[in-house]
Amino acid sequence: METMLLTAYVLVWPLVTAIVLLVISTAFIKEWREAKREGRDII
Repeated sequence: METMLLTAYVLVWPLVTAIVLLVISTAFIKEWREAKREGRDII
């Protein structure tokens, strides 16, 4: 049982991290394109 929990943790953690990175990257690209279209700086 312990081995299965550890295996699930090891397999799920990178997936959760990848999803979070994808959400952050998508939001950044959306904001960047919007700022570029409006002619303003992103910072």
